[in-house]
Amino acid sequence: MKDCLFCKIANKEIESDIVFESDKVMVFKDVSPVAPVHLLVIPKKHISSIMEIDKMDGPEIEGMMKTIVSMASDLGLEKDGFRIVTNIGDNGGQSVGHLHFHILGKRKFVWPPG
Repeated sequence: MKDCLFCKIANKEIESDIVFESDKVMVFKDVSPVAPVHLLVIPKKHISSIMEIDKMDGPEIEGMMKTIVSMASDLGLEKDGFRIVTNIGDNGGQSVGHLHFHILGKRKFVWPPG
């Protein structure tokens, strides 16, 4: 999508701190981290939210989930625990209209989140 911030990052029109990239998925550091580890995992093609997951095929979904697991494992997050978050819509706190998962770790989280 032309005006989508994360599409521009995926297309490298906007610089970001990329930690992993494949042909379908990109992982980069959040510019406003809320935890010592705060990564964003996005599909490179535009998907507005998880409510449009049907626009992705099985291997794309699997690739994104495996990327999340791989990133968390590479960072040793499974030892003490971590959080994966995706927000949907305004009331859900979604600030960028492109499917993304936050990987948050290296601090204690509480429930409910807020």
